[in-house]
Amino acid sequence: MSSPAGPTGESAAASPPPPELDEVLQAARAGDTAAFGTLYRETQPRLLRYATSLVGQDAEDVTAEAWLQIARDLPRFSGDVMGFRGWTATIVRNRAFDHLRAVQRRPTTPLEDFLLDRAAEPDTAITATDNLGTAAALRLIASLPADQAEAVLLRVVVGLDASTAGEILGKRAGAVRVAAHRGLKNLAKMLEAQDTVGSGGRMDDD
Repeated sequence: MSSPAGPTGESAAASPPPPELDEVLQAARAGDTAAFGTLYRETQPRLLRYATSLVGQDAEDVTAEAWLQIARDLPRFSGDVMGFRGWTATIVRNRAFDHLRAVQRRPTTPLEDFLLDRAAEPDTAITATDNLGTAAALRLIASLPADQAEAVLLRVVVGLDASTAGEILGKRAGAVRVAAHRGLKNLAKMLEAQDTVGSGGRMDDD
C-alpha cells in the first residue's frame, strides 16, 4: 500500500476534525459549559504534548494558564475547529516561551532540548515511533533541526494543516510541508539505524 504523502510531504498528518466538533465549538462560544468540556477533552492532550515539547515538566502549568486565556477569549474567537486548534496552539506556544524567559533557562532553542512527537510519514516512521515511549521520543526528536521538529510537532501532535501551522510559525504552508517531510525522513533514518544496532546487539547475546 503506497503512502498518501506527496513529494513535499503532504499526508494525513493533520487529521481532519470530526464535523460535529464545529457545532460543539459554536455552542462553547455561546457559553455552553458541556460543549466547552468536550472541546477541552478533545484538545488538551494535543496541547499538553506540545507544551511538554517546549517546557518539559512545567507543561501542565503552562497549559493551565493557556486554558484560562482560551476560556476568557473564546466568545471572541471566529473560525472552525482547525482554526481553533491553531489558535489554542498559538496561545500555548506564547505562554511556553513567556515561561522560559521568566525562569531564565540556558539560551538554547527549547525545541532542541525538549521536543517530542511521533512521526506520521513515511510509513516506517509511523510504525516505529508508535512503539516509542515519551522519553525515547524526546531523545530521538531532540536531534532533529528545530524547524523540522516543530513542523512535525504542529502537523502531527496538534493536528494542524500546513496552512494553520504556517501561520503559527510565520512561514508559508509549502515551507512547513517541506520541513515536516525532511524531519520525518531524518527520523525514519535514525529509527532504521537504531533498529540495526539493536538487532546486532541481540545477535551478540545468542
